[in-house]
Amino acid sequence: MSTTNATPVDLQALQDRLEITDALYRYSSAIDSFDTEGVRSVLADDVYAQYGNLDPVSGGDALAEWIAGATATITWQHHLLSVYHVDIDGDSATALSYLTSYQVFDGEPHVAKLLVARYHDELRRTPDGWKISRRVAEFLWGESRTVDEAWLSLLGGRGPEVWPRK
Repeated sequence: MSTTNATPVDLQALQDRLEITDALYRYSSAIDSFDTEGVRSVLADDVYAQYGNLDPVSGGDALAEWIAGATATITWQHHLLSVYHVDIDGDSATALSYLTSYQVFDGEPHVAKLLVARYHDELRRTPDGWKISRRVAEFLWGESRTVDEAWLSLLGGRGPEVWPRK
């Protein structure tokens, strides 16, 4: 253990927290870029997940495919995630994240759906890094918002598309 200004610093705990937070953020950015392999890369093989009151999904491959299917009619999406708590106990951890998510669906290009939720996660250290082993999404609020095309055009309009849909 090293010290800074006589305060002990647990470098492993800091590294674990960074890697856990990175796994949670990577999950969200992979969903936003329609990267099923990226989503799968942060899921434990035996992951259990429940989104709102929908039926739970078990297994890393099944969950990654379920997410791909659930987002198949989305034109673009943005998951704004804030990781509030990470508690580590050896090779296990729990995390609480707050989510504000926007989605625009095919056929409704002028309407963004807004979802506010909390993710209650359990993670496990594996030889390939920290993986989400349990996720419960607690849905709290949803609404629709219509785009202000005049304001958007003042900014140069939509685009450019940086991450083409895979």
